[in-house]
Amino acid sequence: MSSTTASTTSGIPEAKLDLRGTPCPINFVRTKLRLEQMTPGSLLEVWLDPGEPIEQVPDSLVMEGYKIEEIADCTGFFALKVRRPADLA
Repeated sequence: MSSTTASTTSGIPEAKLDLRGTPCPINFVRTKLRLEQMTPGSLLEVWLDPGEPIEQVPDSLVMEGYKIEEIADCTGFFALKVRRPADLA
C-alpha cells in the first residue's frame, strides 16, 4: 500500500485542466480520463466555460461517483474542484 500525503486531503489541486472552449461532452470525457489517471483522494481543478459546460459537467461527475468540492465563478469561466474518491475503481 502506498502512503498518502497531506496534499491529498487539502484544498490545493494536484493538477489543473483548462477546458475552456471545449464542447460537451468532450470536456466531461477529458475530465473523467484525467481523474482516472490521478491518485485516489487527489483534487483536480477544471476550468469550464459558462452555459452548458458548467451546467452539465459537475452533474455528470457526481453521477459517476466523484465529489465536487468547489465551483468558483471567475471572470468569463468557472473553476471546478473535483476530488477522486479513494474507493472509486
